Amino acid sequence: MSGGLLASDVPLDEAYDLALVDLDGVAYRGHEPIPHAAESLTGARARGMRLVFVTNNASREPGSVAEQLTGLSIPTTADEVMTAAQAAAALLRTRLEPGARVLVVGGAGLVTAVHDAGLQIVEGADDDPVAVVQGFAPELGWAQLAEAAYAVQRGAWHVASNLDLSLPTARGFAPGNGSLVGAVRAATGVEPDSAGKPSPTMYRLAIERAGARSPLVVGDRLDTDLAGARAGGYPGLHVLTGVSTARDAILAAPGLRPHFLGADLRSLHETHPVPEQAGDGWWACGSSAARVEDGALRLDVRGPATIDTVRAAASAAWATVDDGGAVDTASVPEIAVGSH
Repeated sequence: MSGGLLASDVPLDEAYDLALVDLDGVAYRGHEPIPHAAESLTGARARGMRLVFVTNNASREPGSVAEQLTGLSIPTTADEVMTAAQAAAALLRTRLEPGARVLVVGGAGLVTAVHDAGLQIVEGADDDPVAVVQGFAPELGWAQLAEAAYAVQRGAWHVASNLDLSLPTARGFAPGNGSLVGAVRAATGVEPDSAGKPSPTMYRLAIERAGARSPLVVGDRLDTDLAGARAGGYPGLHVLTGVSTARDAILAAPGLRPHFLGADLRSLHETHPVPEQAGDGWWACGSSAARVEDGALRLDVRGPATIDTVRAAASAAWATVDDGGAVDTASVPEIAVGSH
């Protein structure tokens, strides 16, 4: 799979049999719906594309996530949800035998996943756990983080459900699990293993569960969703409804680049052209073109900017970097994508 955009001359929900869909910023925002998400996802399902919702959130039970989605007009069952808690439990079982003692620092979803994996849950470092598994929960405090640090200092294997530094909320970005894991790391000097995105573990587990042949990752964050797609060798669709912007995509390092770009989840029902290289270094897509001239990104857009504008700009910037050049970040604008 190349480092650039991929073309699809049929809609993505026809080209791929399974969508691995992120939650926050893609299916919903906090407790609020995202425009076009519900009808796009249910429409894709009606056309034969299966859905599995893959989240770095380890605090909630799959059934709770499914209930929230269903309440937002996206009917979902618990077995269509893959959480970082389930991935962390699977990672623990790669080294631990059934009945091994594990200190769980996290919410109900992580407790359930570790229990269901056949591991024994203990309360603190003095219970001699062989591993500490840590996931986000809003009720976590200093006492739990201290127990984790004591256990890791004594040799317990430290596993994190994910390393997301921030967590989107209705009021803005709050500290995520990665920030809390950082407190234990700072106290112990031990680097944890992570089960969540950008590790492709969850994607692999979800694909195996569904028996899919042609999976598509759908996400809003380049550093987790799309990096995980690249790491696992899966095609990834970046939708511009969450954290990472069009500008972020244009400036993305090779390991973070999406394979497809969409304004929102309606892009599941669309074909995806790739820009073509024209004369004088221009990359053209639809009514937009872009090139990098003396390190600066130049755009030629006829009419309002569309997702084709982002495709052209990304292709020009990525080609420059892949050829050993550099793009002046100050020359890359934020591109507000209108109707297309």
